[in-house]
Parts: sequence; C-alpha cells; structure tokens
Amino acid sequence: MLRLEDFRVVFVAVGLVGVLLFASPSLGLVLHFPAGERFSELWILGPGHMAEDYPYSVKAGVDYLVYVGVGNHMGSSVYYGVCVKFRSQSEPLPNATAGSASPLVPLYEYRVFVEDGRSWEAPLTFSFAYVSQNATYCLVRGISVNGVAFEIDKATSWDAENEGFFYGLFVELWIYNVASDSLQYHDRYVSRWLSMTIA
Repeated sequence: MLRLEDFRVVFVAVGLVGVLLFASPSLGLVLHFPAGERFSELWILGPGHMAEDYPYSVKAGVDYLVYVGVGNHMGSSVYYGVCVKFRSQSEPLPNATAGSASPLVPLYEYRVFVEDGRSWEAPLTFSFAYVSQNATYCLVRGISVNGVAFEIDKATSWDAENEGFFYGLFVELWIYNVASDSLQYHDRYVSRWLSMTIA
C-alpha cells in the first residue's frame, strides 16, 4: 500500500512535468539550440526545368534556353546577385581554393531577394553572333543574353582531344554583406560547356 509520502513524490513529479510543458514555448525564446547547416544552392537546368537536354553544340543565330535558380537555406531572407559570364576555354573560372570570383566581367545580372527555405528560378536565353572559324581557331564577337546584345572578343583554339571549339557559360552567386554594404562572391558557381559550330 502506498504511503502519503509516496503520493507526495508522484504529485511533485507530475507537477514539475506539467510546469515544464506549460513553460516550453517560453523556453524556446531563452534556449538557443544549434541551427542546421546554413547554405545557398545555385543551379542551371535545361529547357524542360530538368538536369538534362542542356544546349551543347551551339551556332550563331539560334536562341538557346536554360533556367538559373537559387535556393536559400541561410536562416533568414537574403539578397542575392546571380552574375552570368561567358569565357573561352583558356579564361579562368572562379578560384575555389581562394574563394574568389572569376575576373571576367559579368554580361548580365539578376538581383533577387529570396526568403529562407524558398527558391527562385528564371529563364536565361542566349544566342551568338559574328562567329568565324578556320581549322584551328574560332572567334565569337557577339552574344545576346535575355535579349541584351554584348560585343565580345572571345577566341579559342581547336581542342584536338575533345574535337571542338569550346566555350563556357557560367553563373556565379553573390550575396549581400551588411557590414560592407555590398555584394560579395558567395563561393558558388555553375558552368556549362558549349561546343561552337558554324553549320
């Protein structure tokens, strides 16, 4: 048979559990549990919003379509810059070791706010103009990105190993830094190789 002191212990234990349950919403304001990993995503998708059917063999005068996107898992809303760049095979990509952006000038830029846990995606159309080739050399003098034409001077040599004249279309992710009041490279980029043809 239970004694009065045994009931008292059970009553106190149940009372403490009840108080903790009642106070748990307030404890969330005081106790800070470690957050998960904070990161941003960056992607290029093909014309069907899938990771397939990317433009590869390209030529002048044809419009090509891909989609660029950003996913925010940083714990708060973020202001992003997505810079579109174009390079010849010999020009540099961003330096992953140093965490620095490519020194190439952006051709086009998207600037967007993305809420935490959300993503943003937009079409990226591009076409080429004034392309000339011979047996060992290819020169591209014009590119249009989302209907905006740019004069460029991108030359590349024949790649005998891969049998083509290769260029790279890539996007870099930049993020707003409150302390410097400017966008800074966020150490993320995605690149797609393009094989330039005349016919």
